[in-house]
Amino acid sequence: MNSSIRNDKRDLILAKGAEVMTRRGYHGTGVQEIVQAASIPKGSFYHYFASKEDFALQALEYLYGPRLERYTQALANPALSPRERILAYYRDLQAHFSRQERLEYYCFIGSLSFEMAELSPAIAAEVDRILQRSVDILHGCLEEAQAAGELPAEEDCANLAMFITQAWQGALTRLKVGAGLLPVNAFITRLERLLRP
Repeated sequence: MNSSIRNDKRDLILAKGAEVMTRRGYHGTGVQEIVQAASIPKGSFYHYFASKEDFALQALEYLYGPRLERYTQALANPALSPRERILAYYRDLQAHFSRQERLEYYCFIGSLSFEMAELSPAIAAEVDRILQRSVDILHGCLEEAQAAGELPAEEDCANLAMFITQAWQGALTRLKVGAGLLPVNAFITRLERLLRP
């Protein structure tokens, strides 16, 4: 089989299956629901994935590899100062959520964290790797901000990066339980204060 066709089919299964698993949870999603969402025969699933756990691991990389790349690019934008890069990135996300007619948010990595972290060491390790990569990207930008005099010299950039990342995950969790835009708006307000020179 042509490798681009093979990758297209795998990507289709990952995209459609991840949507189902994000909304229904890991335990609420069977292989049958994944193949139905992708409109493929069940045998095709096992051609690409060894198991449902393997699917979840590959879906994490499929979804968050590009997101981390976009985050890296946004926080390296030479047109903005390091502080403004961070604020612009999160303000863009705030604007994205505010444009939605019906605010719905489903976080694949959050759902897997709550459901599977204790049950699957492989999924827990992959979730941790992705979240730590996000912290590391932000940490680098915060250090640039500090070097540019946009943050106090005594600021612990590693701790601040972890705090901001965890606060954002918390705001996203509140979105899932129907708190409206309030958690995101509160996050942005506090972030602007945290990053005040």
